[in-house]
Amino acid sequence: MQRDGKYIYCIIASDYDINLGPIGIGGRGDLVTTIGFDGLCMVVSDHPLSRFVVNPENMLAHQKVIEEVMKEFRSVLPIRFGTIAATPDEIRNLLNRRYSEFMELLRQFENKVELNVRGTWKNMGMIYKEIDNEHAELQKIRNEIENLDDKEKRNLKIAEAGNLVEHALIEKKAKEAGNIIDAFRKSVFEFKHNKTSSDTMFMNTAFLVNSGREVEFDNIMAEIGTRYEDRSDFVYTAPLPIFNFIDLKIFPEKWEL
Repeated sequence: MQRDGKYIYCIIASDYDINLGPIGIGGRGDLVTTIGFDGLCMVVSDHPLSRFVVNPENMLAHQKVIEEVMKEFRSVLPIRFGTIAATPDEIRNLLNRRYSEFMELLRQFENKVELNVRGTWKNMGMIYKEIDNEHAELQKIRNEIENLDDKEKRNLKIAEAGNLVEHALIEKKAKEAGNIIDAFRKSVFEFKHNKTSSDTMFMNTAFLVNSGREVEFDNIMAEIGTRYEDRSDFVYTAPLPIFNFIDLKIFPEKWEL
């Protein structure tokens, strides 16, 4: 029979044990509880000591547990997905060794939450037309293509135009995202750009915000949605664990998977 270890979700400061119920990762109904040392705790659940399948269900379960903890605690340090300790004592020993580091991070991120904004253009035909109008060189190349009979030269010019459009689109994304971010600057501590997943997506940005200013952020987001409603769609997700602003690795602990 395979032995269970302790799957780790996050770190909190607490003088009492918590029990979030049977919401542990893996779908077995494992209880989510805490293991602590001197007021510093890791939120854990039982899990087989093996590398589990990395899939959307498990990743979502990991995040959902942390979000449940965030409802009760003002500072929560998320641990990277897939970290398992062999025994409770290993966790206590780790908390003891890195006590000052973890407590300082908890103070640093107290009352902080992550908000995510993704923006996509509604009409790419309009965007490409704007790029054409903004780049005289591109218009010149297109005119040259129309007047070229030589297939090889024509293909080279088409490739040149394609490269120019690609770079122009990257610049346009950055400029448009920058305009949106400028509206939030007074309300956030920090922001981080994440990779966009398509030509239509011009921003995928995480914001670190004081939890007391979420309503202010919400209002600005509503104003932006109205201002750009004919041009862009926005997906706004909040509040989230601060994954984009801390990458807390339990390493080189030998029991990290």
